Amino acid sequence: MTLQEILDKALETKSVFTRLYPEKAKEDADKDGPCSGLIMTAKDLFDIEGAVTRAGSRILDDRPAATEDAPAVAKMRAAGATLIGSTTMTELAYSGLGLNPHDGTADNPAYPGHIPGGSTSGGAVSVALGLADVALGSDTGGSLRIPAAFCGVAGFKPSQSSVSREGTVPLSYELDSIGPIGKDISTCALAWQVMAGQEVKALSAHQNKLVVPENFGLTDLDAEIAAGFEVLVQDLQSKGWEIERRSFAVLEDYKQLPVWHFSAVESRRSFENEYQNKADLFDPRVRSRMKRADEVSDADFDQTVERRKELIAAFEAELGADMILLPTVAILPPSFEDVSVDENYDRLNLLALRNTSLANVMDGCSSSVPFSHDGRVMGAMLVSTGGNDDDLLSVSLALEADVAKS
Repeated sequence: MTLQEILDKALETKSVFTRLYPEKAKEDADKDGPCSGLIMTAKDLFDIEGAVTRAGSRILDDRPAATEDAPAVAKMRAAGATLIGSTTMTELAYSGLGLNPHDGTADNPAYPGHIPGGSTSGGAVSVALGLADVALGSDTGGSLRIPAAFCGVAGFKPSQSSVSREGTVPLSYELDSIGPIGKDISTCALAWQVMAGQEVKALSAHQNKLVVPENFGLTDLDAEIAAGFEVLVQDLQSKGWEIERRSFAVLEDYKQLPVWHFSAVESRRSFENEYQNKADLFDPRVRSRMKRADEVSDADFDQTVERRKELIAAFEAELGADMILLPTVAILPPSFEDVSVDENYDRLNLLALRNTSLANVMDGCSSSVPFSHDGRVMGAMLVSTGGNDDDLLSVSLALEADVAKS
């Protein structure tokens, strides 16, 4: 499609974009750089010059327009990427399912009638529909990798410190990371290198020892996910991958950490004024999670933060140079009807976030590589320790190539 055809189709799509930038897109299309020709979207929590950054919420409607692009966006555009629009998201990025009662929720191109996953919902759909090559988003507990897995595209949560979070609306200072959803792992790698200010280079695909944790991430799987993952493991082993199954002592300790503290407490710290004075403007499901911060004292939260630091050190020591392999998400995308009831919504949201949150809490890096089983797309997740992004992406490239041959 030409740029104009993409913009025309984007205008017709429902609940994928919050704003389109045709003039910026035409300006960007003339720029040279390593990202020339790459069509890009940005989650609604990134500052875009001249636009109000709403983060999918009505509570921020009265903010002044941004005076400059967020650094991650600016670096991509300076490298030649063409920005076409801001995309829909869960309000304040506070959910793994992607629903938004204010801006609407995009349908899942891979599973029509089902949710796209979140919170970078519109971004994943923009890539899955072929309207963008890459979508910039955030990942606090899986918000890049969950929608990537649900929509059949690639997602990458980099090491938190590698990409600037300046010019973005925060959910959790402790856990937020900025990264890409892409049409493939190579596109994710290119976008990350540019956003992180790394040397732009092609990565060499290579295998690595993968470990499937026997004591985490494999319970309560949808039958299709369980079957697909086992076939994937067997197929990779037949292609020469070393895959070990073992338990991790640190994961038993991790299960005791109240991970919900981070988003609940830190979102309240960021938006306490709005929480107190604009209650009627919130998505009720988001506000109810923010309310849980009332249960956590400052001392409790400080203890959670310190315990996390201990877990990160233990995780790095126990995992070493190996990488974890798991299903990205325990479930297939629920239908819109499935999540219309709060009880179902809460249960499914927890299941969606369970596997992916591990990399955020352990300050690691993680990818989701799409694969298919019995005609259903799903995601294979790799997790490595923090700072190991290049190696993780190289292994993800090899995994993607072998999955494509299956």
